[in-house]
Amino acid sequence: MERIYLDNNATTALDLRVFQAMLAEWKGPPANPSSLHWFGQRARALLQAARQQTASFFGANPEEILFTSGGTESLNLLIRSLKKGHVITSTIEHSCVYKTLKEQESASLSVTFLPVTLWGAPLVEQVAEALRPDTAAILLSAANNETGVMIDLPAMADLALKKGVPLWIDAVAYVGKESFSLHPGITAVAISGHKFHAPKGIGALYLKKTQKISSQLTPQLTGGNQEYMKRAGTENLAGIIGLAEALQILKEKQPEITEQIRDLRLHFEHQLQRALPDLLIHGEGSRISNTSNVAFLGLDGETLLMHLDRLGIAVSHGSACASGAIEPSRVLLEMGVERKTARSSLRFSFSRMNTRAEIDEALGKIIPLIQKLYHSRKIKT
Repeated sequence: MERIYLDNNATTALDLRVFQAMLAEWKGPPANPSSLHWFGQRARALLQAARQQTASFFGANPEEILFTSGGTESLNLLIRSLKKGHVITSTIEHSCVYKTLKEQESASLSVTFLPVTLWGAPLVEQVAEALRPDTAAILLSAANNETGVMIDLPAMADLALKKGVPLWIDAVAYVGKESFSLHPGITAVAISGHKFHAPKGIGALYLKKTQKISSQLTPQLTGGNQEYMKRAGTENLAGIIGLAEALQILKEKQPEITEQIRDLRLHFEHQLQRALPDLLIHGEGSRISNTSNVAFLGLDGETLLMHLDRLGIAVSHGSACASGAIEPSRVLLEMGVERKTARSSLRFSFSRMNTRAEIDEALGKIIPLIQKLYHSRKIKT
């Protein structure tokens, strides 16, 4: 059975060009950028080139780029460097932000968790109203990883710049799907390589050099002097090279990539809506090109997930809790979606590796399955 992967917001396939860039490093001589001999200096030159390439994607300076293991580490590093003050965020942020701020709230920070409606993203007016004299940062995701709904990033950045408040952006679900511009009001950006066809275990944090916290960033890993003494440990050089190459691909091709993925998503949604009347696509706001969070009203999402997996189609539903049971999405519930509707929802997320033929094949399995389940439900009732 040929399997179809439609869970690209969880992770993505490694791009061949990225793999080849990494392979050249893996096949090369031993490489530790901290070593003083020829091998070490060669490695340091490769590290510096990758940092320059990553900085170029943002239109930033190389010294403003910090390599990490991914979005979770980058965002934790920012949050845990705040010792006091007020933070504005939303109730639908990724767990690495939401849980960490909840923890810090009980310890030292004051946090405003902005409520979010069916629109699916916090509004700039809400942020403006929540600002206080002691506001130390605004921390928001550029796009929600479950619904794909985007914030008004230019407006948020304009507000932050006008008010002189740091704006930290979780761009993990955004980069690779839409063109990203570094507005002057943005002071930090976190990205994760495996979300845009780079390897797992590598990410980057852009931190504006003029921002106060850039000098106060508290290392979570201590030891050596790597990464400007902000993150100890020998650099993951192959991963860093892969991340830089993946960003270079986006720099070269993002508009056409966005158009390609959006065409797949729109085709998928249109065909579902034509064939199945009892469905709802979550998020009234503008969405990134690749994400469809669909409620198949009256059906159980966990059951659907298992049926689709048997048919060779990978999608996602909810989040796993400690007991192993699948719970309704916190994001959907915080948006005001009814619990039973949230339980009926599945997330389909596409990438440039998907094809129109794959989408049509998936639709050819999904639509009959849903129709069969609806028919069985009517017979039982």
